[in-house]
Amino acid sequence: MQIDEFDEKILALLQEDASLSAAQIGERIGLSQSQCWRRIDRLDAEGVIERRVALVDRKKVGLNVMLFAHVKLAGHNRNALPEFSKAIQAFPEVLECHVLMGNVDFLLRIVTRDVDAYERFFFERLSQLPMVQEVNSMIALSQIKSTTVLPIGSAQSIGHSGGHGSQS
Repeated sequence: MQIDEFDEKILALLQEDASLSAAQIGERIGLSQSQCWRRIDRLDAEGVIERRVALVDRKKVGLNVMLFAHVKLAGHNRNALPEFSKAIQAFPEVLECHVLMGNVDFLLRIVTRDVDAYERFFFERLSQLPMVQEVNSMIALSQIKSTTVLPIGSAQSIGHSGGHGSQS
C-alpha cells in the first residue's frame, strides 16, 4: 500500500485526536472533506488504522501501579511459547507482552491497583503457569514518557503540539 504525505498527515492527526472529523482534518492539511474521508476509509480498510480508542488515565481509574516483568520459560519445547501466549491473553492486568531475544523470553507491562494486587496476580496466576521458570518484576516509580503516537514519515513536520498523544 502506498502512503503519501497526505496519508501521513492524516495518520499523525488521528493519532493525536481520533475524534477529529474528516472535515476538520481536511481543513488542517488542505484537502476537501470528501477527499479526506476517502483516504481515512482506505486507511481503515487496508488495516493501517487498526482501531480508534479512548486513552484512559490509569491512575484516575485506580490502577496506581505499573510493573514490567521479565519472564523466562522453563523449556522451549514446541508448545511452551504458544501456550504461554494463549494464557497471557486471558490476563487483563497484562497490557503488553513482547517476545524477546536474549536471556529472557518475554517482557510484560502490567498494571494493578496496588502492590498487594500485583502480589496476588503473581502468586495466584502468573507464577502458576506450568511453563514459567522465572519472573523478574520491576515496579515503575514514575513515567517520563508514554505515547501511542508513531513517528510516521514526514508527518511530524505538520504543526501540532505533540503533547496530546501521551497517556499516564
